[in-house]
Amino acid sequence: MIKLLGSAAAAASLLLLAAPTVASHPGAVERGIASYYHDSLHGNPTASGQIYDKGKMSAAHKSLPLGSRVRVTDTHTGKSIVVRVNDRGPFIQGRIIDLSRRAAQALGIIRRGITPVEVEVLSLASGRGA
Repeated sequence: MIKLLGSAAAAASLLLLAAPTVASHPGAVERGIASYYHDSLHGNPTASGQIYDKGKMSAAHKSLPLGSRVRVTDTHTGKSIVVRVNDRGPFIQGRIIDLSRRAAQALGIIRRGITPVEVEVLSLASGRGA
């Protein structure tokens, strides 16, 4: 049995328990809901340090390493796109990925706003940057 000491260790263990676990290896697949960034976020910094550009193919994911590439497939239409993860989110229960406006347009979800998707890990980045 492991004995945790101090509130920092307790907080860390709670975060691990609360964080969603997603297999982080090429070929891993996650299913859930995709949404896309509001235009008002254009020009804001992302978790990777890059500036969010609504005209680029990028996405936010809660736990995949920043810089990872994923294939996002709309399970209603079968249409797929490839994006690079450069931010954290989404922070709404049930949603697994937030797409840039360009990525959402390419996937065809602008009018719907959200859609069920399958996210397949194509490659993992080892560092912080995207």
